[in-house]
Amino acid sequence: MHPTPITPDAPAAVRSPLLTQRWLDLAFVHWALDPAAVTPLLPHGLTADTYDGVTYVGLVAFRMEKVGWLRLPPVPYFGSFPETNVRLYSVDAYGRRGVVFRSMDASRLVPVILGRLGFRLPYRWSRMDVRADGDTVTYNSSRHRPGTSRARSRIVVRVGPPVPEPTGLEHFLTARWGMHNAFSGGTGYLANDHPRWPLHRAELITCEENLLTAAGLPAPDGPPASVLYSPGVPVRLGRPTALTHNSS
Repeated sequence: MHPTPITPDAPAAVRSPLLTQRWLDLAFVHWALDPAAVTPLLPHGLTADTYDGVTYVGLVAFRMEKVGWLRLPPVPYFGSFPETNVRLYSVDAYGRRGVVFRSMDASRLVPVILGRLGFRLPYRWSRMDVRADGDTVTYNSSRHRPGTSRARSRIVVRVGPPVPEPTGLEHFLTARWGMHNAFSGGTGYLANDHPRWPLHRAELITCEENLLTAAGLPAPDGPPASVLYSPGVPVRLGRPTALTHNSS
């Protein structure tokens, strides 16, 4: 089945959200990859989603805020924290485009444990901060692991002018209306919806990281293909639906 069209607005509303939250101060940094390098890293039943024959790996740093369950009020303290994700782009047998997270670093231990146990997401507990100084935003992350090889990142972006009309590639990289994941029992899909992204061009001032290689991906061998910033959006996430089942 052909992938569904890339749309800047959610194709369907999440009527009964499992989770509500806000994603704020996002830096989207992307590098192009050969789809053949990505396919072995995707859960069963998925293929690499491509734009003009190329797929991408995204390093996405942001602040999570006001996480709440089932329309309940946001969880105090534990519901707000910095996060940095390494993500790939996927499409399933129904044509639904999504993201696959290879790693998710977060600064609150309780959400990390819940994400790993409840959703089988690759969360890692890290020391993190996000700081804004004028038009410059700095994202720091360092995992709570001993040794000199601890996975870490330092991303500094300078925020530029708003994007009046994103390109097709910019929509492809940001307007992703679901997540694919190896949930218990097989691969599943979890939809989301939110307002259209307010995007800004951005300049990558610093990118010192080893999160990509720690996630099993090749180290970038050149400048990123795309750098964007968004002040953020409120988000609703639905319940996982089964896509495939393990044969064992």
